[in-house]
Amino acid sequence: MFEAKNISVRYGKHLALDNVSLSVGEGECVVILGANGAGKSSLLRGITALSPRAPGGSVHYCGQDISDVPAFGIVELGIAHVPEGRGVFTKMSVEDNLRLGGNPVRARGSLNERRDEVLEMFPKLAERRRQIVGTMSGGEQQMVAIARALMSQPDLLLLDEPSLGLAPIVVGEMFETLKRVRDTGMSILIVEQNVHASLNLAARGYVIEAGRIVGEGDANTLMNDPVISEAFLGH
Repeated sequence: MFEAKNISVRYGKHLALDNVSLSVGEGECVVILGANGAGKSSLLRGITALSPRAPGGSVHYCGQDISDVPAFGIVELGIAHVPEGRGVFTKMSVEDNLRLGGNPVRARGSLNERRDEVLEMFPKLAERRRQIVGTMSGGEQQMVAIARALMSQPDLLLLDEPSLGLAPIVVGEMFETLKRVRDTGMSILIVEQNVHASLNLAARGYVIEAGRIVGEGDANTLMNDPVISEAFLGH
């Protein structure tokens, strides 16, 4: 369904991502593991054209070369990106954030139906539709960010560190919601440092270090890899 080949991202003289290749199958959940500064966020930003990619790489989606498609066009194709830091509109209500998420042309025809489906996945948000997002907790704001992305009717959802800064109980609730999203058949590419939770969600994963892919495998293999265990699980 999705394939990136030899993606590089450079910020000035700093090479943040160096010839990274990966793929996501239809209905598959894939995790990108790596320490802070490894290049995980740059990878997602490069995929969605939020950061300029260096020449030579390519991005294909559903058989189409989308290497030159701008960020707003990426959304219209059916790829939604929830960035690190959430990016929600804090002075607006939950309802208005969701309506903005449904603004792409592909989603406008079924805005109300989609909103009802999304709120069914996020019952807490259904109770707080009129609440100003800036008055909500970090976990609730993260749910708004994911729900808003789902409003665009994506087929591929990109998540950048969704559990960052959240209390453990909130992280558990969020990953349970992501399992429900996964079980709808949506493809998911998730960047995450919570190895246990993300490998329980994903079918397989990649390990990125210093801007390069240094390992990959199915979730069970990665969970039991001694290098992964020592680096991320504290064993």
